[in-house]
Amino acid sequence: MELFDLYTAEREKTGRTMVRGEKVPAGCYRLVVHVCIFDAEGRMLIQQRQPFKAGWSNLWDFSVGGSATAGDSSRSAAHRETLEELGLDIDFSDIRPSLTLYWENGFDDIYLLTRGVDLSALRLQPEEVQSVRWAGKEEILAMIDDGRFIPYEKSLIELLFFRKDHRSAHTRRDETNPMGK
Repeated sequence: MELFDLYTAEREKTGRTMVRGEKVPAGCYRLVVHVCIFDAEGRMLIQQRQPFKAGWSNLWDFSVGGSATAGDSSRSAAHRETLEELGLDIDFSDIRPSLTLYWENGFDDIYLLTRGVDLSALRLQPEEVQSVRWAGKEEILAMIDDGRFIPYEKSLIELLFFRKDHRSAHTRRDETNPMGK
C-alpha cells in the first residue's frame, strides 16, 4: 500500500496521508515530480510507459515522473523516481525545480537537467518503463499531435525546451541595480 502526504494550498504538510488510488480529499493536495533530462545537443530523454501501466499506457513521457510518497520531499522524490525508473543516481540536494505547475489535486515540480547519459547503461524499471530514447522539441510536438506522447499542452513543451537554457524569467540583467548581478 503506497501512501501520499497531503498538503494545504500553501504547500504545507497537513500531517495526513492518503492511499494511492483514493480520491484526494477536498481542500487537500498531493505532490508529483517530473525530471526532464536533456543532452548536450538539446534533446530530451523520453520514456515509453509500459502497455500494462494504468494511465497513459504505452505512451511516451518525460524522462521521469511520479508521485512523492509519504515522507518524501520534492528532491527526495525526484531522486527516488530517477533511480527507480532509469537506474540513474543523481544528487538532487543542490537542484531546485525549474518550475511548479499547480493542478486540480496538487503540485507538479519539474526539474530540468543536462546530463550525458549512455542509454545502454540505464536500468529501466520493468513495471513502469518499456523503452527510452532522445527526442527533440519538434519531434515531441509531432508525437503529441499523432497520439504517441502524453497530451501535454504544447506550450509546456516549448517552455521546457526554452527553460533548459534560460533559468531566469528576464531577458536581460538590470544594469541599474548593482545587487542584480
